[in-house]
Amino acid sequence: MQDPQEFYTSQKSIFEQKSTQLKKKLSISSTLRFLTFSAIILGIYLFFGNISAMLLVVGTGIIVFIYLVLKHSDLQYNFNLNKTLISINQTELSVLKRDYLNLDDGSEFLNPKHFYSYDIDLFGKGSFFQYCNRTVTVEGKDKLFSELTSNSISAIKEKQSGIKELSEKPIWRQHFSAIASLVKVEHPAKEIINWIHNYKAVFPTYFKYLPAVFSVLSLTLIVVLVLQLIPEIILLLWLFIGLGISGFYVKKVNELSRNTDNAKDTFKQYHKLLNEIEQTTFTSEILKNKQLEIQTDAKKASAIFKEYSKLLDALDQRNNVIIAVLGNGFFLRDLHQVYKIENWIATYKTKVEQWFKVIAFFDAQNSLANFAFNHSNYVFPEIKNNDNVIKATNLGHTLLKEGQRIDNDFTIKNQQFFIITGANMAGKSTFLRTVSLSIVMANIGLPVCAEHFEYSPIKLITSMRTSDSLVEDESYFFSELKRLKFIVDEIENDDYFIILDEILKGTNSTDKAIGSKKFVQKLVASNSTGIIATHDLSLCEIEKELTEVKNYYFDAEIISDELNFDYQLKDGICKNMNASFLLKKMKIV
Repeated sequence: MQDPQEFYTSQKSIFEQKSTQLKKKLSISSTLRFLTFSAIILGIYLFFGNISAMLLVVGTGIIVFIYLVLKHSDLQYNFNLNKTLISINQTELSVLKRDYLNLDDGSEFLNPKHFYSYDIDLFGKGSFFQYCNRTVTVEGKDKLFSELTSNSISAIKEKQSGIKELSEKPIWRQHFSAIASLVKVEHPAKEIINWIHNYKAVFPTYFKYLPAVFSVLSLTLIVVLVLQLIPEIILLLWLFIGLGISGFYVKKVNELSRNTDNAKDTFKQYHKLLNEIEQTTFTSEILKNKQLEIQTDAKKASAIFKEYSKLLDALDQRNNVIIAVLGNGFFLRDLHQVYKIENWIATYKTKVEQWFKVIAFFDAQNSLANFAFNHSNYVFPEIKNNDNVIKATNLGHTLLKEGQRIDNDFTIKNQQFFIITGANMAGKSTFLRTVSLSIVMANIGLPVCAEHFEYSPIKLITSMRTSDSLVEDESYFFSELKRLKFIVDEIENDDYFIILDEILKGTNSTDKAIGSKKFVQKLVASNSTGIIATHDLSLCEIEKELTEVKNYYFDAEIISDELNFDYQLKDGICKNMNASFLLKKMKIV
């Protein structure tokens, strides 16, 4: 696999060179447009009075000018695309240096009641979401949130296969994201889908024929007028008849125009994204199946979306005075457009939602594949169904810098419980979050921060960061009890890996020791698996009573009047505590 640093540096350089070239072409294009416009004005001046010559000059000039405008539009699009691609690669270079705190942190997804997300910094400042999220669409972001919080252990190998394949297509992924970035969508797809689903036709079916018949009659009258077989007043009256018919439905047309205006940018963006998905060859089953979901018998989904986008653009042109008067007066243009829009909705309203979901899926998968590409030294978990839930070599936390991270070997069998003791700041909480995050990453198909990782899939549930609530009039202790009750209820219905950090903190030492012991006994009796971190050394006595329980610890040493931590997980019970030392060291006591 390519080195991420080299790849992003190379791509950034390529797009910077292209942008310089495109900038020059844009300048030349602008000059040519100005010269063409000037030539038209000059031609009118030189041939004024000679109608034939003047019409030839103006007609030719307009055709050339329109061609140059279209070419300029294409150049501008490619220039903006290149600028976006430069920004994408610069972002990745910054993230490789762990500079990512300016990215979207997904703080709107913070939920203290979730199974694990609040406890393990999945969302918020400095979170895993902020580190890995590269979604561009609102729906893609929601899909990534759904993946991270689903707690699903199904089809992990298939998920791994899809992420691996996309990770090997960095150019395609960046192009997909850049295209999506160029259109700023103000209205979420969900809102648009609901409107399309619930839309009921308000225009009569004979609109399919009326504008065509009216247009033929209009063209006939114009030809007859040119032949001077009828007076101008008849054509003028016909114009007012057309405006009258269009005016009769103007209120309904305006309402449809307002509603479709919300969807215009979305379809403009999504038809290009669908085309990217359709034009790519995938080999993994999960990606091929998603690709099949946007295939239809007659047309490509991208072509169908593009068709609707053009219809909405055409309807939007009704705000042009000339088109509004002449188009509706002679060709009933608005009625023709609204019929085609309603017909499109009736034909595809049941399929639109699924196509939107496919785009959201690829947008979310791009983020996961980007993470895998950036961490080629990580390993995809080997999915096994044996006695070991986790068997990891040099397991570390993804969000810690590699030079500062201390990794640990870690093996835990099914229905085992580890009690971890240790001094303050010795690494207990970090280790709990390391194990938790590795389970979440493994379940969604990501590689994990380890040299080797065997895994028997299991759902995760945690209690590490309980707080009181003034709004709900709950004490800290009662909030913690509710969380523990939630865990007990959940493990009755399914198998979970349970991670707890210092349970029953809100009560006195004696009561805490008794309650903690009984709770651990209950968890072990439920055949659950997990880890409990505690400062209560008396809880470690359970190892003598229950074979499923094992004691581990993180140590701290005072060397030359300074605290030293090795952050290594060790067998046994911690003997060295440091609270008194820290109080003295910081001159608190």
